[in-house]
Amino acid sequence: MNRSRSKLVAFAGLVIAVVVLVVAMVGGGTLTAPSSAPGSNVQTTTPVPGPAPSSPSAGPGRAETTGVANPSGLLSINASQLPAEARQTLALIAKGGPYPYDRDGVNFGNFEGLLPKKSGGFYKEYTVPTPGESDRGARRIIVGKDAAKYYTPDHYESFKFIVEGK
Repeated sequence: MNRSRSKLVAFAGLVIAVVVLVVAMVGGGTLTAPSSAPGSNVQTTTPVPGPAPSSPSAGPGRAETTGVANPSGLLSINASQLPAEARQTLALIAKGGPYPYDRDGVNFGNFEGLLPKKSGGFYKEYTVPTPGESDRGARRIIVGKDAAKYYTPDHYESFKFIVEGK
């Protein structure tokens, strides 16, 4: 009976260890053992929320702007790499219009859930004209109240954070 109990306790400990590891990986936390001995060199760490560093170590495609940090974790694109029509739309947004389409400046609901979750009315959408299209086409720029801008070339199926000034 004692041997069965030992196996059960060992199994339970293993399950708990795996659960803690999975939670740490999913939550992005760092696991370290707390120091129990005075003068120990072991330190505990707690992740600090905030933007990723704007350095080469931030990873390819995840750069930040000089003014607005990438709050999304989405890949980024430099404004200079956008199609000419998207750069023209960015210039219109910066000027406050006038916009060529009635739907420019309307609320974007983020129903796809690809952008950071925010309350209704947080995002506005603007048309990026597509040469050869007889209607608005599929390209858009989405602007948040936090001034973060996102480009979608495929009508909200994917987004990239726009790094302005680059």
